[in-house]
Amino acid sequence: MAEGFYARRGKRWLDAAAAGALLAGLSPLLGLVALGVRLALGPGVVFRQERAGRGGVPFTLLKFRSMRAPRFPGEPDSERLTRFGRLLRASALDEAPQLLNVLRGEMSLVGPRPLPMSYLARYTPRQAERLRVRPGLAGLAQARGRNAVPWPVRLEWDARYAEGVTARGDLAAALGTLRVLLSGRGVNAPGHATMPELPPLS
Repeated sequence: MAEGFYARRGKRWLDAAAAGALLAGLSPLLGLVALGVRLALGPGVVFRQERAGRGGVPFTLLKFRSMRAPRFPGEPDSERLTRFGRLLRASALDEAPQLLNVLRGEMSLVGPRPLPMSYLARYTPRQAERLRVRPGLAGLAQARGRNAVPWPVRLEWDARYAEGVTARGDLAAALGTLRVLLSGRGVNAPGHATMPELPPLS
């Protein structure tokens, strides 16, 4: 019963309180990061992109920019990702503005990572289970290797998370994600600058 209450109400209360506290406590650091992005990459400190939230409802995801503007159409991410941007991604500081998404109720601290709206048609019925919960900053897939986890495995862990949200599970996922982050592993998929696009259903 206690875990059911956590999933229904407690998780959201904890998300709002923790996101507010983190934004307040990290504000000096986030200000420095924003200044660094402005100096390194020019105008447009925050990157905005429509992503799929709970139930597939779209919302605007916020991130610090880590790539410069393309010099020509189709320029690969590996060329656009700057040294400063790589540092931001390795530390996950580029994701910090998503605390605002958490505060607004569009995301959670723990949950499957929010993916582009175009991916909705590419999920199998099993993989679409990930949409039953709010997307998050940390999750089971992130705790097991971040972007180094291949898509089928990653989406299966997301579905397993959505099957049963518990306080203990969220704590384990958060701590696991922190360990992976501190280790520096999984910043990008093998052979890619970031994470390859989810392939369409065959």
